[in-house]
Amino acid sequence: MKKALVTILQYVLFLGLGIYIIYHMVHELTDEQQTQLITAIKSVNLLYLIPIAIIGTLSHYFRALRWRYLLETIDLHPTAINTMFAVMIGYVANLVFPRAGEVAKCTVLAKYEQMPAHKMVGTIVAERAFDVLCLGIITCFAFIVEFKRINFYISEKVGNLNDKLIANQQLLITVAAIGLGISVLLFILYKKNKDSKIVKLINELIHGIFSIFRMKKKWQFLGYSVLIWFLYILQLYLGLLSLPATAHLSFMSSIVVLAYGSFGIIATPGGIGAYTYLVAQILGAYNIADIPAQAFGWIAWAMQTVLIIVLGILSLLLIHPYNKKRNVQAGMDNPKDS
Repeated sequence: MKKALVTILQYVLFLGLGIYIIYHMVHELTDEQQTQLITAIKSVNLLYLIPIAIIGTLSHYFRALRWRYLLETIDLHPTAINTMFAVMIGYVANLVFPRAGEVAKCTVLAKYEQMPAHKMVGTIVAERAFDVLCLGIITCFAFIVEFKRINFYISEKVGNLNDKLIANQQLLITVAAIGLGISVLLFILYKKNKDSKIVKLINELIHGIFSIFRMKKKWQFLGYSVLIWFLYILQLYLGLLSLPATAHLSFMSSIVVLAYGSFGIIATPGGIGAYTYLVAQILGAYNIADIPAQAFGWIAWAMQTVLIIVLGILSLLLIHPYNKKRNVQAGMDNPKDS
């Protein structure tokens, strides 16, 4: 009961944060700017939405196929279609209640494939751990390649911190000492609290990542991973092309947008508010004005969310008749002895 209450409070807190961000963004706009925002959103080239939807659907399907490789490591062999249905139902559940999606997709797949749901939990941890690693790599890559642009933008916002730190050597030494102290403290806490939930979670994530590299079909898994993240980036790049104000931006800029936007999705349920805000902020580094930057943020978030909802609802509607037909066909192919 206590654990459920804490989970509900966390959900309400982060949902409230997302709603507050939306309120803050809208409240900061004048009536004229709100009109400009609507006009900017309406200026999107609708022809781009079709390939964006197709690419988004493929990324989800490839994610389902990738999950099957993990399930094979524990001798579970679900059909690709049922796995896709389960993944999309899980995504919809996550929009309603974070982390419920993992439970939902395991439960759904277990029901229709007659497999034990508890055995799948480890594959979910491994998959999530690897995605965290992928996001970290993409984020580092984006910041290294676009460092000058991002650093210049941040310097304009908060002042050139590098010059200030160099000018104040004592402050630099103090910050370094504090950082070292925190690192030592975290190491000590890790050693003394090996049974804590946080340490167990970290250990599970690390174990999950290494378990992937020990898979028999690790190269197929890695191949699908590269393809999935490439499609995410391509989806955003086409989105940038669809808006006149952002159509001139490079493919590299879409990688930076993906990195920033992903943290927004993590911060609030479904990325509500936070995704749009972070995407709009980073587009400022590319000299995109606030209004069209916000417009793109809303369009990108809406496209991803609507696609998940549509595919999730279709999965909920189709999974039962598909399996009913499948069971009938299986019965015809394998008639019982009379």
